[in-house]
Amino acid sequence: MAILVTGGTGFIGSAVVRELLAEGKHEVTVFHVSAATWRLDDVADQVTFIQGNLGNISHVMEAVKRAKPEAIYHLGAMLSVASDLDPAAAMQANVNGTFNVFEAARLLDVPQVLFASSIGTYGADVSGDQLDDLSMQRPLSFYGSAKLFGENMGNFYRNRYGLDYRGIRFPGIAGAGVRTPGAAQFHSWMVEESANGRAYVVGAAEHTRVPIVYVKDCARGVIQLSRAPVEGLKKFNYLINGVPPTPTAGELAETVRARISDAQISFNPDPQRQRFLDEMIKPIDDRFARDEWGWNPEYDLGQWIDDFLLELQNHPQRYP
Repeated sequence: MAILVTGGTGFIGSAVVRELLAEGKHEVTVFHVSAATWRLDDVADQVTFIQGNLGNISHVMEAVKRAKPEAIYHLGAMLSVASDLDPAAAMQANVNGTFNVFEAARLLDVPQVLFASSIGTYGADVSGDQLDDLSMQRPLSFYGSAKLFGENMGNFYRNRYGLDYRGIRFPGIAGAGVRTPGAAQFHSWMVEESANGRAYVVGAAEHTRVPIVYVKDCARGVIQLSRAPVEGLKKFNYLINGVPPTPTAGELAETVRARISDAQISFNPDPQRQRFLDEMIKPIDDRFARDEWGWNPEYDLGQWIDDFLLELQNHPQRYP
C-alpha cells in the first residue's frame, strides 16, 4: 500500500514511518519541510523523501502526484509554542497546509486522509471533570484553533466529497528525542536527562497529572484508526489516552529513580505554568476510540520508561 506521511521526519511521524516499514508491505513517502532527517537516517533507503512546504499547494500537489498514495497520514504541523509565537507562519503551515492536503486528496483521488489533532482543541471552560469527544471545544491557543479548524475541514470534505477523513486527538506524548518545548514535555525530558546523567528540574508540581501516551502507542493508534471499518465510526475525531491511571509528575519521578539509581530529579514549579496545568488539564475519557475502533494502548508507565531507556541505549544515533 502506498502511504504519504506529512511531517514524517518529526517526532510522531518518524514513529509512524517505522511502524509501517516494520510491516514490510508498504511504499512509504515522507513529505517534510526541514532538511534534517536524522530520525530516519538508518532506514533512509527504505523510504522516499520529498522536501517541501505544506503551505505551498504546488509542493503538496507534486508530492501527492509522485507518491500516488492510497492514504495520507497528515502529521506535519508547527507545534504549539512555535505557533503561538508566530501565528502568521502557523496559519500557512497548519491551516493552509491542511487545506492543501485535503484539496490535493480531492483533486487527485486519494481515498483517505488521517489527521493528527490535539487535546489543545479544548479550552479552559469545559464543563465536567474530564474531557471526552462530546466536550465543548473552545481553544485558547492559535495552535488549538488551527487544529480544530482542521477537524472541521475534514468533516466538511467527508460530508461534501466523500473523503474518508479520520482525526486523532493526541494528549501529551512521551518518547525519546523530544526537542520542542511544551507543558507536558517534562515526561520525556525527565527520563532522557536522567539516562544521560544530567540533573533535571521539573517546572511543575509533584501532584501534576498530564494525560500521556507513549509515542509508539501513538504511532500504532494512527495506523489502527486508518484501518478501522468505516461503518463502525460515528465520531470521526477521537481523543486517545495512555494506560490508566495517569501518573503524577512525582510518581513518574519515583519510577525513573527506581530504574536509574543516580537520577537527580527535583521540582521547582513555575507559578504561571502551574496555574495553566491545574486549570486547563483534565483527565481524558477515551471510550469512543475504544468502543468504535478498538483503541487499547499497550505501554503502561513502567513499560514505556523501560522501552524509552532501551531506545536510548540501542539506538543513540537516532537521538543526538
